Amino acid sequence: MTDLNSRYGMNPPHSEVVDACHHIEPRNVLDMGCSNGRNALYLSQLGFNVTAVDHNAGAIQSLQSIVAQENITNIDPRIYDINQARLDADYGLIICTVTLMFLAPDRVETVLADMQESTLPGGYNLIVCAMNTAAHPCPVHFLFTMKEGQLDAFYHGWEMIKYNEDLGTMHNGAQLQFATMLARKPV
Repeated sequence: MTDLNSRYGMNPPHSEVVDACHHIEPRNVLDMGCSNGRNALYLSQLGFNVTAVDHNAGAIQSLQSIVAQENITNIDPRIYDINQARLDADYGLIICTVTLMFLAPDRVETVLADMQESTLPGGYNLIVCAMNTAAHPCPVHFLFTMKEGQLDAFYHGWEMIKYNEDLGTMHNGAQLQFATMLARKPV
């Protein structure tokens, strides 16, 4: 597999996306908050059909340029404001890694509900979100951070493939606590 991320000067795909692909066979996937497309490119090379959305028009144009240059047929980059919570298709996998922190706090619950509704039965949601807890106050001023147990509670009734609230490091080196979840929707 060609490392398109390196070729275009991008960070590697998120480690949780890589790990999830060990459990999930290729299917239609939504990359919410795709930025420059680091996860979308990785998933497309594994055979996933990727809809990649972000509100940043420049990031989407950059990804569209890569898709055209590489003649990639299984990535559909689109400008989309995630705060709207109006997904118009259903997916077998929705990934939302390090994205919720940049949304309007009063929209996050609606966005998560929309993700759940737009996940096919037996499909998966992968979420990684910064936390702000008494033990580990968030050192970065994000618009939104998870509280202890908040993400787990929101996915009540889903099968938890993976769930933790561990310390981690952002790509810029900042150390903080993350809620990380891979959950499967009941069939």
